[in-house]
Amino acid sequence: MTAASVAPAQERTWRSVAEMSEADRALFDDRTSTPRSAELPYIPAEPYPFEAPFTAEEMGYRSAEFVHISRWDYALVDVFGVVTGSGYINQGASVSYVETGGREGLAGYIHDLEAGEVYSKWTLYDIFPPENEGAQQLWMPYRTDKAFRTKMDFFVYSPQLRRVRRQPEPRRDQRFPDNSQTFDDVIGRDPWEFEWELLGTDILYETVRFPSTRPTITLNVPGQGFVEKPSASLRPMGESFTGYRSDGGVECWVVKATARADWLPDYKEKYLVLWLEKNTFYPLRREKYGNDGRLIMIESRNAELQNPARGEFGYAALMTVYWNVDHDLIGYSNHDAHTLRDWTEEEQQMIFTAEFMRRQWLVEPLKTQAIIESPEKFFLRPHLYPDKFPEARNPALSPSIAARHRAQEAAGKLVFETGTGAATP
Repeated sequence: MTAASVAPAQERTWRSVAEMSEADRALFDDRTSTPRSAELPYIPAEPYPFEAPFTAEEMGYRSAEFVHISRWDYALVDVFGVVTGSGYINQGASVSYVETGGREGLAGYIHDLEAGEVYSKWTLYDIFPPENEGAQQLWMPYRTDKAFRTKMDFFVYSPQLRRVRRQPEPRRDQRFPDNSQTFDDVIGRDPWEFEWELLGTDILYETVRFPSTRPTITLNVPGQGFVEKPSASLRPMGESFTGYRSDGGVECWVVKATARADWLPDYKEKYLVLWLEKNTFYPLRREKYGNDGRLIMIESRNAELQNPARGEFGYAALMTVYWNVDHDLIGYSNHDAHTLRDWTEEEQQMIFTAEFMRRQWLVEPLKTQAIIESPEKFFLRPHLYPDKFPEARNPALSPSIAARHRAQEAAGKLVFETGTGAATP
C-alpha cells in the first residue's frame, strides 16, 4: 500500500484561511506589517526562528531554512537527470562536498555575514557518466542584499583541457541547459525578496512519485551501506518523522510568495505557491507562475532527517523532482549517501579552492546505485490538484501535455510522445 492510496477518497483536504480550524487560527498571526530589525530593516524585528503565532512572512523565512543545498557541512552523491516528453533521458552523478565555515542554518546566513561575503563553498566531482569523470565545479555563493546582487562565483575544471575556467553567473530565473530547474531552484531564494500571504492549509499524501515499473530503489545509507527499499515506503518527511496523520497524510500551511520588483527587477517568476509542513515549515511542494500567470514548474520533495543534532532544522532533501510544464521536462535530484562532515581548517583551505580541482582528487569516494535504468522507470510527473486554492493557482497545461499527464495517471508510469504526436507508454 502506497502513501497515496490511503488518502480519503473524494475528501476535500484544503481549507482557505477563513475555513481554518480554531487550532490553526491560534498559530497564525494575520498581520501584514510587523516591526523591522534596526540592524537589517528588511527583516522582521522578532528574532529568528520566531515563536507562534507566525505571520505569513515568518512562515516564508522558516521555509528558507531548507534550501536544496543544506546549510551545514557534509558530503553526498548528487544523482541527477532529466527526461524529455519524447523519452530521451540524460543523467549524471557528482560527489559533492559542502562547507559553511561554521555559519550553519539560515540564522548564520542572515546574521554572521555582511553582504558580499561568501557564505558557503560547494565542490562537485563528476563520477557519472564515465566520459565526464573528473570534471569538477566549484560554487561559491554570496550573502546578498539590494546593493550587492552577485549571487555566486562559479569555476569549472575540464580534465581534457586540464584547465580551470571561471564561468559567468547564470541568470537566476533561467533554466540550466537541457534541464528543468533554474539557478534559484538550486541555490535558493532570500525570503525578504518576496511578499508573503497565507492561502490556508492542506494535507499532502504523496510528493515524489514512483512509477509502477520501479517498485524498489537502492540507497546508500551511512552506517548501513546499500539498502534496497520499496519505493512505496519512502514518505514525504522520511522514516523518523512523528507528525504523520493516522491516515499517512502530512498537514501543511500553503503560502503564496510574490516577487518584489524592488528586489527582483525583471524576474520571470511572478509568484510561488508553497506547501510547508506545519511544524518544521519544510517545503514539500513548490509551484512557480510566470508574469502572465501561467504555471511554469512544479517541484516536489521527499525529505529525511539528515542532521539530528539540528532538531527540526535538520531535515534535508532526499529526492526532488522538477517538472517544467511548458517543455514537459522532468528533472530529478537524489541526494544519496549524505554524510555529515566536520571539515578541518586545513581541509577547508585545501579542498574548496579552484586550484584543488587540478589535482583530480576525490577526498571521499562515495558510491551510488540510484541512477535510473531507463526512461520507463523515471519519476512520474507531479500531481496537479486543479481544484485547490483556485483564486491563487491556475495549473493549466497545453492540450498535448495535459493528455500525456492523463495517460500517465491511467498507466501508472510515464507516457511519452511519438513522432506522430501520439502518446506511447
